[in-house]
Amino acid sequence: MFPPSRIVCLTEETVETLYLLGEQDRIVGISGYVVRPPQARREKPRVSAFTSANIDKILALTPDLVLTFSDLQANIVADLIRRGLNVHAFNQRSVAGILDMIRMLGAMVDAREEAEELMARSAFGRSPNPSGPITKAAESILRGVGRSVDLRNWLGLGAGRDRRRHRHFRRSPKSRCSQGSGSDS
Repeated sequence: MFPPSRIVCLTEETVETLYLLGEQDRIVGISGYVVRPPQARREKPRVSAFTSANIDKILALTPDLVLTFSDLQANIVADLIRRGLNVHAFNQRSVAGILDMIRMLGAMVDAREEAEELMARSAFGRSPNPSGPITKAAESILRGVGRSVDLRNWLGLGAGRDRRRHRHFRRSPKSRCSQGSGSDS
């Protein structure tokens, strides 16, 4: 179905982006690690941790599309595909990758204009110099993180850029994952 009306997001970045695009009603399930936006955790059922998922819960939600991140979720992706679901794995590891993810996700949900407006409102969209200090700082953090941290703040759309709260993200994604935690699955 295009555009997909029932999406399961196994990463926080896609949840946050869909909310920023005004497309949150499409989300039918999320990762237990989602904390942004706060209402997602209250409104949406949790179906996975980061490297494990409750496949039966996902199947029961009858999603048109499941969104994942990186090779860390490859086993989940393979299982979902074998069961006939449409799955897309993002792999953003740079500012350009984040912007590409926003564009692609906007296109996938038929919200291209909203995605372009979101990027235009962002610090990166307003920057006359794409290799300027904001971009270089974000690239530096992302190299240590291996994935995006807080899209609203990194895009310059939110208040409070307290990077101290992201200290634990400086470790590799694999070292931050613990099997089975963060999920109601």
